[in-house]
Amino acid sequence: MSEPQLSIRSAKARDLAHALARRTGQPINKLVEQALERYDHELRQQTARYPIDAVWDLAAEGRRAVPAGTTSAHDDLYDEHGLPR
Repeated sequence: MSEPQLSIRSAKARDLAHALARRTGQPINKLVEQALERYDHELRQQTARYPIDAVWDLAAEGRRAVPAGTTSAHDDLYDEHGLPR
């Protein structure tokens, strides 16, 4: 049974992969796996470093559900003296 294949149509990626394969003696598929694992690890470290970013992402997601023109004034809840209705 053959391995699933990944096809990337990029001359730059091909050239980099072949150059690294020649320098390291590793097959291209292993180099690509290592590069993707490193990038994944780097992104996970960045997320762990700034947990507040997760809060901002959730806020942005919630904002998309709010109709345009909506404000947070809540004028309908208070009278002209600022007291609850």
